[in-house]
Amino acid sequence: MLMKLLISVVVGAIIGWLAGKLMKSDGSLLRNILLGIGGSALGGFVGGLLKIEPTSWIVSMILAVACACLLLWLYQKFFQKKKKPSGRVR
Repeated sequence: MLMKLLISVVVGAIIGWLAGKLMKSDGSLLRNILLGIGGSALGGFVGGLLKIEPTSWIVSMILAVACACLLLWLYQKFFQKKKKPSGRVR
């Protein structure tokens, strides 16, 4: 049981890193990893709701990365501070 949890966290961390690169996130690596772990869990949940059978690990990874990108986008829209323009024109 502990080994499955550890593997899930490591895979989620890799997915979070990949989602951060795909979304060109300027946030911290830790935040991307945490959102990747959440995206992996969300991907499994959504896959079950949509009756998507993971026929291979590639299908599972694609779904997890897509959900991690969605979570990262939502985070950027609702929680990230907007940069104020400096007012200087160059």
